[in-house]
Amino acid sequence: MNDGEAIALALEEAKSAALRGEVPVGAVLLGADGALLARDGNRILELKDPTAHAEMLVMRNGAKALGNERLTGTTLYVSLEPCAMCAGAVAMARVGRVVFAACDPKGGAVLHGPRFFEQPTCHHRPVVEQTELLAVEAGEILRDFFRARRS
Repeated sequence: MNDGEAIALALEEAKSAALRGEVPVGAVLLGADGALLARDGNRILELKDPTAHAEMLVMRNGAKALGNERLTGTTLYVSLEPCAMCAGAVAMARVGRVVFAACDPKGGAVLHGPRFFEQPTCHHRPVVEQTELLAVEAGEILRDFFRARRS
């Protein structure tokens, strides 16, 4: 599976999350061989779990699929720039690469805010790429979701 296909799957998961009333963020985890390990969207409300971000869910399921807490060589695709909690989990899991669509200047922790992977206390730094692939659509899904909540 290539980057475009994987980020499109993450966007599908974001849309599904929105239909469940969750903040529309989706994630996909591919193995080192490019095989799909996990895909999911936010489930914070559904699971009554503040850590049930899409990234956390796919890393948990990916670790189970691999039978290993280390996700070395994997690639995490996310529709939105990961927050500090998710960035910390990415580092702890040793994810090899993170690719995200929309930037999050307010809550993101990769290119914005604490810039987690640039901190001297961060022991593992994945390759990070912000892709233009579907970035506009990912941003629109989020804006539409929050606009509807405010009206």
